[in-house]
Amino acid sequence: MKYRELGKTGLKVSEIGLGGEWLERHNTEEVKAVIDCCESLGMNILDCWMSEPNVRSNIGKALEGKREKWIIQGHFGSTWQNGQYVRTRELDKVQEAFADLLTRLQTDYIDLGMIHFVDEEEEFHRIMEGEFLAYVKEQKDRGVIRHIGMSTHNPRVAKLAALSGEIEMILFSINPAFDLLPASEDMNTYFADSYAEELGGIDPERAELYRICEQQGVGITVMKGYAGGRLFSAQTSPFGVALTPVQCIHYALTRPAVASILAGYDTPEHARQAAAYETASEEEKDYASVLANAPHHAYSGQCTYCGHCAPCPMEIDIAMVNKLYDLAVMQEEVPATVKAHYEALSANAGDCIACGGCEERCPFGVPVVERMEKAKELLG
Repeated sequence: MKYRELGKTGLKVSEIGLGGEWLERHNTEEVKAVIDCCESLGMNILDCWMSEPNVRSNIGKALEGKREKWIIQGHFGSTWQNGQYVRTRELDKVQEAFADLLTRLQTDYIDLGMIHFVDEEEEFHRIMEGEFLAYVKEQKDRGVIRHIGMSTHNPRVAKLAALSGEIEMILFSINPAFDLLPASEDMNTYFADSYAEELGGIDPERAELYRICEQQGVGITVMKGYAGGRLFSAQTSPFGVALTPVQCIHYALTRPAVASILAGYDTPEHARQAAAYETASEEEKDYASVLANAPHHAYSGQCTYCGHCAPCPMEIDIAMVNKLYDLAVMQEEVPATVKAHYEALSANAGDCIACGGCEERCPFGVPVVERMEKAKELLG
């Protein structure tokens, strides 16, 4: 298992983690089997947004005696009322539900205290300017949570969070299908039966979000990486082709600022299928060829940092140069951190001999040689 820095939190998280939602439908022994398997595979981060009491207790029992091995995302605002999940901002209910989470998980702290499910911009401002954030910050001051995060499916809200100076990391929905779509306050639009034919490439607001998070040191953990499983079937995929779990994981992990993808596992075998990413071949990881040859919504002309352009005869990490170039052009002046990272590369755009081999290999028809020339002019 590989590990990545989660923004500026100082935490190193496994690049594949556990999203706990599917554990709701399992008993104590089955939950323990999944969590034990995840731990044996090197996973060290899990998300428990669920408010249902039994699943919280089952997770707590599975973590007993090894709490320190896990980085936990726990949510403020996910409550259990009258036998069902309710998302709320009513502070008394929020406090009660969070206290319940600590008790059932058998812990006195949560690593990542997540402001739960904020998809509306107006609600974001109410939270950030009112008693809700004040309560969350109080928990951090007391050491009950170590870092403040937020979960959202809306890139506009995520951007506001990344620029707020208060939110240290974001749980965001990322997969090749959702990335096509413009910002929405209605999560259901992402699960439409079909997408508009004119859509193509990563939506500019989403691309900007990833770059802003990278610039600001706001780490991203990924939810909905498989789009609810719909990407695994050509019949339900909006592309008209099926992707594998490994390909979906690779897509998420090639977005700037992403530290970990948290997938749901019904069984230990599901966890092993996800962890197989770590030993997968480049061919098995290759989402780019699949998308480029899909009947719908190819990413024509857009660099997705997939690495298909390699190998370069000058040993340039072309995907990284492209990523740093995209980060640099966002600002009137190139950020010092971007320039330092670029200069630390063993080979950069200035070493390009314009052989064009990368362009022949690029599934999306990116003008790589032209971009290397622009990067050289901008970054030196």
